[in-house]
Amino acid sequence: MFVTKEFTFDAAHKLIDYHGKCEHLHGHTYKLHVTVEGKIKKNGLVVDFLDLKKFVNDKVLAKLDHSYLNDFFKNPSAENIVKWIWTRLKDIKKYNVKLYEIVLWENPTSFVTYRGK
Repeated sequence: MFVTKEFTFDAAHKLIDYHGKCEHLHGHTYKLHVTVEGKIKKNGLVVDFLDLKKFVNDKVLAKLDHSYLNDFFKNPSAENIVKWIWTRLKDIKKYNVKLYEIVLWENPTSFVTYRGK
């Protein structure tokens, strides 16, 4: 069974080796979906939404929210950000679930999906 939690965070960036509006400093309100896979446990849950929220907040949002993404990434494209998020969250196994998918929206119509390697 799959469980997904949605998050938002605000951050600024400029794209490197890009020619267009996004090469200039600008910001986004990113939307993030974190999906885990697991079995329903004795308590009726795959994972507690509160545990998932705390885990993502501690590992990802505490660092990225209201940040300048170029301080963390050579080129802060949505593709590079989502891969970094995956590496930060892949140790979620402590909740007896497996990270299944990360989806990151830069705006309401543009997003990337990543399922690891």
